[in-house]
Amino acid sequence: MNDLSTHIRSIPNFPKQGINFKDITTLLKDPGAFRTAVSLFTEHYASTPVDKVVGIESRGFILGAALAHELGAGFVPVRKPGKLPAPTFRQEYKLEYGVDCIEIHKDAIRPGERILIHDDLLATGGTAAATCILVEQMKGSILGLSFLVELSFLKGRDRLKPHNVFSLIQYDAE
Repeated sequence: MNDLSTHIRSIPNFPKQGINFKDITTLLKDPGAFRTAVSLFTEHYASTPVDKVVGIESRGFILGAALAHELGAGFVPVRKPGKLPAPTFRQEYKLEYGVDCIEIHKDAIRPGERILIHDDLLATGGTAAATCILVEQMKGSILGLSFLVELSFLKGRDRLKPHNVFSLIQYDAE
């Protein structure tokens, strides 16, 4: 069970030609692999006092919420526009083909709270960097960012400096 990458399915040419999509649903449906992933994240952050885990829509909610539970922390969702019911802060970020945007509730983070940001996959780092901007705007203290999968050849980690990045599975090439 140590090599969680064996539980990740690659889907060629999804969602478009030339992309090799890393599908985590195969890991999530396996109780042992799912439990191992949550345990490895929990072990990594066990000695770090975390007030809230911020999960990025939508797959970041799955392990992020489980991790928050295990760490005794609160969970905060970051979502696409129009999905959160209360007043929000919004942050735009660039994609290779345009611009997108994420939102967080204005009352989700209090100044000084210790925040761990979580998502399923780190690629170019755009969404995670936008999430960092939102957390910092709210004066949260970012302890680090965690990812199940990192596509290290896309250098998203570089975009997230100076923050600490932790990932369980790394792919060095497409």
